[in-house]
Amino acid sequence: MKRVLALCSLTLWMAAAASAQTPSNGTTAATVTTNAATTNTATTTTATTSAAATPDLVVLKHTWSKERINWEGDPFGGTVENFDDLRRRMADQRRMERARANGNTAEAAKVEREMRSEQVIKSRAPAPPRYAFLYKISVRNEGPKAVKEIDWDYVFTDSVTGEVVGRREFTGVEKIAPGKSKELSFMTPAAPAQRISVYALDKRERAGLNGQVVLVRVLYEDGTVWQRP
Repeated sequence: MKRVLALCSLTLWMAAAASAQTPSNGTTAATVTTNAATTNTATTTTATTSAAATPDLVVLKHTWSKERINWEGDPFGGTVENFDDLRRRMADQRRMERARANGNTAEAAKVEREMRSEQVIKSRAPAPPRYAFLYKISVRNEGPKAVKEIDWDYVFTDSVTGEVVGRREFTGVEKIAPGKSKELSFMTPAAPAQRISVYALDKRERAGLNGQVVLVRVLYEDGTVWQRP
């Protein structure tokens, strides 16, 4: 899976897309109001990992919705997939670097293989999607330190079997002061699970689908890090 950089505005997403038509599957990466260089600086800062079982960050609410994107044509035709590729590679690179830094060579090699396989160019492009997906979480910082960056997963399971049917990975670069709450929004063409169509609207598609948020990593302003065991 690929971790997504936060995107607070659909308009910014559309403006950032460059001309290319290579499609892709998986999670789309987006960006926060800070630029890529700022994000890279934040994630490469030397940090001390906390051994605490849970972070001082509480998830208050999480939701997702399906948004129509081409009611006046096809604003994401062709270019959105290229933007996806670019941001996904950035997220994969960060994931590989973290694995290497932690001495997890097997995970680093796995990510590298995934990155290589994604370079395969498909001969036939699929029809452009008609819907994008908006994921939101509200969190509160209950600790004494300001939060700088959050890695979190939105995990979707089958309500009958409990099987994981989808996982969306996000990174939010957002300062959250002690005692403060904040809502983070992420727009992506990646559906929660394969059963959710990006081409049509089905009012029953949420039936049997459960979702939960899992905090994976929290980077604090003082450089310390909480990492899920």
